Amino acid sequence: MKALLLIGAACCLPILPASAAEPITVAWRDKAPYHYLENGIERGFLLLRAKRIFALADVPAVFVERPSKRIWRDFQRGKARYCSIGWYRLPERERIAQFSLPLHVDPPQMLLVSPQAFPAIQAHASFAALMADPDISLGVVDGVSYGPILDRQITRSANRIERVTVSPARMIAMLAANRIDYMLADQADWQYLRSQDQALSQIAEYQFSDMPPGLERYIVCGKDVPPEVMDRLNHAIATLPEQ
Repeated sequence: MKALLLIGAACCLPILPASAAEPITVAWRDKAPYHYLENGIERGFLLLRAKRIFALADVPAVFVERPSKRIWRDFQRGKARYCSIGWYRLPERERIAQFSLPLHVDPPQMLLVSPQAFPAIQAHASFAALMADPDISLGVVDGVSYGPILDRQITRSANRIERVTVSPARMIAMLAANRIDYMLADQADWQYLRSQDQALSQIAEYQFSDMPPGLERYIVCGKDVPPEVMDRLNHAIATLPEQ
């Protein structure tokens, strides 16, 4: 019955113009377990979901791995027929791209704490109090967003901010080596990385009750992508439940 409903719903979608039948380039960044390569094979629960959405929407697409800075540089330059997956919705991004319905909702971010800094972190009654401590160092992956609320808190924080252009995995290695006191991490990122490296078991997990809620992730497309294509993608997102 569900298959019949999907077929019926697809019949009601607008017919795409001929130009929309040309494949769209869909860029994704290396971010396990969301989307990543393993022995040359594309993996990741969000990458798989995105491929299913484009297929259900009947929108031809070619998926390619690209660095995050290059993805947003391509959007700024107006690259034609271009989309990307798994991004937060921010005002500066809305100026150069259009967003789908939410593709995925993250759980709240968590704190990962170095072994030597755990007592100092635990001594704070709230996340706001921790961010006001100038004796604590916070590691931040440069060039990425932690969401609008956390981005503002980081900007205003009294912590010693260590901005480094590395992957979250490399930042976690810095944490394990006590080079920074704590960092913010996606729960899915951390669970995946911890499962891959038992040496990370020394890192402590910590959360405060005043941490911001988890954020929504979206498919982002260039302004030239037709409204009919966005409508089909949105319909597919609404139709396809998360696994």
